[in-house]
Parts: sequence; structure tokens; C-alpha cells
Amino acid sequence: MKFFRTITFYAIVCFFIFQSTGFAFKSGKQHVISGNTMGTFYTIKFISRNKESLSLWKNKVDTRLKEVNKKLSMYDPKSEISLFNSHEINKPVNISLDFFSILLTAKEIYHLTGGSWDGTVKPLVDLWGFGTKKRTGNVPGADTIRQVLSETGFNHISLKKPHTIVKQKSVTLDLGSIAKGYGVDAIAKLFTSSGIHDVLVEIGGELYASGKNLNGQSWSVGISRPDKNYAHQGLYKIIRLNNQAIATSGNYRNFFEADGKTFSHIIDPKTGYPATSQIVSASVISKDCTFADGLATALMIMDIQEGLKLVNRLGQTECLIIQKKGQTLVTHASENFDDFLVP
Repeated sequence: MKFFRTITFYAIVCFFIFQSTGFAFKSGKQHVISGNTMGTFYTIKFISRNKESLSLWKNKVDTRLKEVNKKLSMYDPKSEISLFNSHEINKPVNISLDFFSILLTAKEIYHLTGGSWDGTVKPLVDLWGFGTKKRTGNVPGADTIRQVLSETGFNHISLKKPHTIVKQKSVTLDLGSIAKGYGVDAIAKLFTSSGIHDVLVEIGGELYASGKNLNGQSWSVGISRPDKNYAHQGLYKIIRLNNQAIATSGNYRNFFEADGKTFSHIIDPKTGYPATSQIVSASVISKDCTFADGLATALMIMDIQEGLKLVNRLGQTECLIIQKKGQTLVTHASENFDDFLVP
């Protein structure tokens, strides 16, 4: 079953996971689990000193991911988010801890970015042909965009404890841009809460690294080169992570061209139009993947200097923004991003 938009295959910069060969400094054995979820793939590497059943772990992982999908899938009419979207205005809805938790992060990102990330842009995404409706390849008219834009706004959703939400306007929630990040966090917690603290979780390019690899070093991951002209871009940067997440958003694979212009799938919630900057990808390192996932999307839309100022104000958060000028890639990094680079 397809749970999320298939843009998960080409909206996210791929990550390659490294581990040098040779003497294993860390006692224990490395195990690998992989599978399908959210319209993409997942891979988990973990190290344990105990005898582990991979079939049991895979069952635990798949069960947890199905739980997340059942709450956040836009393709399931009975999912929690679909039921909320069809719910009455101004009537409180009791929701699960998963749904409430991701909405708390969504609200934080919305306010931090001044609305550059907005979980209610689905009608605009559909209008431009990047959502659940069939793409036409046509550019919508300005009047239509203004009308649809009036039907959005995360500020029309109120969160009330314990686990209750209310919408004051008929808006449509779509948390696909942070759902994979939430899935990563959920699986990382599944392992660490079971006493396995050396684990690397990746879903569709979004990733969380806990502890050390088999060689007793921080996990190394590579950010691929953002170039729409190549199926395999090669590595652009290699970084090390320890108890941190990284997420990347990119616009160089999911787009259409009309009247000599290129229109990307990342919609600016403030204007209703696709982002027009020369940014081709934005990577965010943070304490959890849900937050990193949403902020990376927002940085694709924000002015580069404003985005860097925001990240530099935040604790435990760094970013790398890649801009394309002609045929040249120009990087813009937050103050301490270089601390994570592998020489």
C-alpha cells in the first residue's frame, strides 16, 4: 500500500552510510534490517552484545511504522489525520500521543520560521499537481491561487492538552514533510528504550544516529550532490553524527516545466507559488529528526541569510544550504556545521 506521496523518492537528498573495515574496536555484532514504509525504504543498523532475533526486530519495526502510518497517512481515509480533516470546525478532537507529539513540533517549526513551513498547504500542493491529485503540467491562475491560499493556515489549528486539537477553519492537514522524520525518531526510540544505544536509523534519506559504530566511532553519513541531471550524483559532503539527526530537502528531482520556467514541488505557504530561490537542497542537523525534517523544508523557502540567522540562534541545530548559480554549486553553512565534517 502507498501511504505517502511518492515524492519521498526524489524530494530528499540521499544518504550513504559508511563504516570503515578493519579491526572492530567495539565489542558486539552489527545487525542490519531493511524494508518498505511511507512510499520509500528504511534501513537500520544496530550493534548488540546479546544474541538478537532479526525477524523479531523487523516485526517490531514494521509494527511501529504501521502505527505511525495509521495516524499520519493521507492515503488512508480512516487514518487519524484523514478523520481530523473531515471533522467539524470548532469541535475538539481527542487524538493519539503520536499525532499530538508531531503537531507540537509542527507548531514550533511554523512559528520559528514565520510560516515558511506550514502543515496545511496540501490544497496548494494539489493545485500545482504535486499532491494526491493528477498532475496537469499547467500553471494555475493568480485568482485560483489566491482562493486556495485563503483555505490554508496552520494558525487556524489549536492544540490543547491533554491530546486535543481544534480547527477554527476548514483547513487540511498534511504532515508528509515531517512524517518520515517522525518515523525515524519513533524507531530510534524503539531501540534505545530496549537498551540498544548504538543504532543508525534511516527512512528515505532522513536519519538518526545514536552511539557509535562497530569501530567505536561516530556514525558517518554522506550527503549526495544535488543535481537533477544525474541519477547518481555522488557524494558532496561526509559528516559524523552522535545522538543527532539529519534531514535534507531538495527540489531538483520533483518539478515540471512550463513556458520556459521550472516549478518545484516545494510551495511557499505565504505566496501560494513554488519556491523561487536558487536553493537546490538544505540539510539540517538537530537533536531529533522530526524537527530537522520540517526545518529543512522551511530553509528551501526562506531567504538564505534569514535561514542561517535562525539556525544560528537555535541550540543543537546546524544546517548546510546549497545554492545553484549557473552551473556552480555554492554552499552556505551555519556557524558550527563544519565541526561535523569528515576531513
